[in-house]
Amino acid sequence: MNLAEALPVQQKRVRELIEIYQEIGPVGGFAIAMMKRSLSNAESAAASGDVVAMLRAFQDLQGFKE
Repeated sequence: MNLAEALPVQQKRVRELIEIYQEIGPVGGFAIAMMKRSLSNAESAAASGDVVAMLRAFQDLQGFKE
């Protein structure tokens, strides 16, 4: 799988994590904000086609765990 295919997979995974964190209530608020920021960065990187920014975004998204 190349970066252009892997980045959307990570974006989807993090969006699903946001749903999980929303279920735990206000305690997950900070993590949700961080995930949304990372998703925004990933979307910008993908839209610009900047491979270095896409790689950074991919690695950032990988850092979010359940």
